[in-house]
Amino acid sequence: MATDVGDVLETSDRRRAGASGKVTLTLRIRRYNPELRGEESWWDEFTIQADPNDRLLDALHEVKWHHDGTLALRRSCAHGICGSDAVMVNGRNRLACKVLVRDIAPKATVEPIRGLPVLKDLIVDMEPFFEGYRSVLPYLINDEGEPDRERLQSPEERQRYDDTTKCILCACCTTSCPIFWGDEGYVGPAAIVQAHRFIFDSRDRGARERLQILADKTGVFRCRTTFNCTDACPRGIEVTKAIQEVKREILLDRF
Repeated sequence: MATDVGDVLETSDRRRAGASGKVTLTLRIRRYNPELRGEESWWDEFTIQADPNDRLLDALHEVKWHHDGTLALRRSCAHGICGSDAVMVNGRNRLACKVLVRDIAPKATVEPIRGLPVLKDLIVDMEPFFEGYRSVLPYLINDEGEPDRERLQSPEERQRYDDTTKCILCACCTTSCPIFWGDEGYVGPAAIVQAHRFIFDSRDRGARERLQILADKTGVFRCRTTFNCTDACPRGIEVTKAIQEVKREILLDRF
């Protein structure tokens, strides 16, 4: 019986694969290599055959491995968790590993995310992003001494900051923000999301210090509530809502 079921499943898989076929995808990729052309960027186009259920990351691998090995891109887990492969696809920030070929065929434009220095092709310098992240003290602060057991939380206390625990530091939200594009000092949405995660954690004792940092001119009040960040987040975090909650905490509860 097990063999019969296996045969049925194998036949079904073959039928499904044959039905899907390959689609033609043209990728228009912004290129940049200061060693070749100085500060000038240019566009390259590559036309490939891909399975509709492949991801954009698979298509970029096809280009790099079989068409132009000089193409530079970042990726790691390829499952939407590491946040390494953030790029701009048809003008929107996305994770390349979460975009299906069928949703962008027959042609797509791929560029590096905005607001950060481009090192080569689709790779940007993430250091300015992580500088903002580090500035908000994104770790648990508690000077009450080491407890004898874990610090307990009620389900309600945990739920208070649940949404902002989902951040994977991909920078999609921050590099979609027009304020970040024009103000290098602004900590950016991702840093505020990370601060929110600890400000509202009942076990943490560093909220006041973080709120003082975010009350500065480079902090939350630079936000103009355009909702770009919320729209760009691949994890579905309500980024703008988190920013407003931090603003409210500064205005009403802390100072």
